[in-house]
Amino acid sequence: MTTWLEEQACYALPLHDILEPMTPLPMNELIGREVAITFNGKINCVVSGKQIKKAFGEGMAYDVWQKSPLAVESIIRPELSRIHEGIALRDKEWEEKYHNRPHYVYLSRTSGIKVGVTSTGNVPSRWIDQGAVEALVIAETPYRQMAGLIEVRLAKEIPDKTLWRDMLTGKTGDGNPLTEARDKLFEYLEEDARPFLRNAEETVKIMYPLLKTPEKVTAIKLDSVQQISGKLIGIKGQYLLFESGLVINIRSHSGYRVSIEY
Repeated sequence: MTTWLEEQACYALPLHDILEPMTPLPMNELIGREVAITFNGKINCVVSGKQIKKAFGEGMAYDVWQKSPLAVESIIRPELSRIHEGIALRDKEWEEKYHNRPHYVYLSRTSGIKVGVTSTGNVPSRWIDQGAVEALVIAETPYRQMAGLIEVRLAKEIPDKTLWRDMLTGKTGDGNPLTEARDKLFEYLEEDARPFLRNAEETVKIMYPLLKTPEKVTAIKLDSVQQISGKLIGIKGQYLLFESGLVINIRSHSGYRVSIEY
């Protein structure tokens, strides 16, 4: 789902007839309504369009996933990027465009406080995708690798992953200010990172379209159940939350051919 921030997080579901774009579905409008998502058993690669049995990455055929810049290692591990040196891991033009550009290191509160990296043009969407209720930029670097190196160092002191069940059930940690965590973490960084640190940023607060926060959640995949239906009570991160306690990660179903009734 594409995301943006107004008074609360807003969502739209991009729809395609294989690779042909269709009108996106405004998801916030569906909250409180009965919704049924039915999988018809077919998956198409989101890059090539060919029918596949299993999707890799976010909706790719295996051979595409092995070659596509959308699955380059430096997406998951920013510290591996070397495009600022003129060295591409997979696709020089793509990596120049997306990784040889300014990046943020940030703290966000998801299932607790975590550290992360994203390009400067990808906020606040990156934070909404994670289900963060607040976020704070703590460094800005000229290219991806430097941001990744800062993240790697800080990840020794603080998590860089989200516990999705805790995030969805509202367990967000001790509630200490992100600015307090930032100031403590800065002490662990070497001198070469200090020119990139930022300590005057404001914390961004994010509210989600939720009728209520579930106490327990069970994630399902359409491969096994073929349909999820019921009253949609909210959206957080890339998850749709149903009144029954079932949740579905929409992004992990990229390329699936479905019908949606509401």
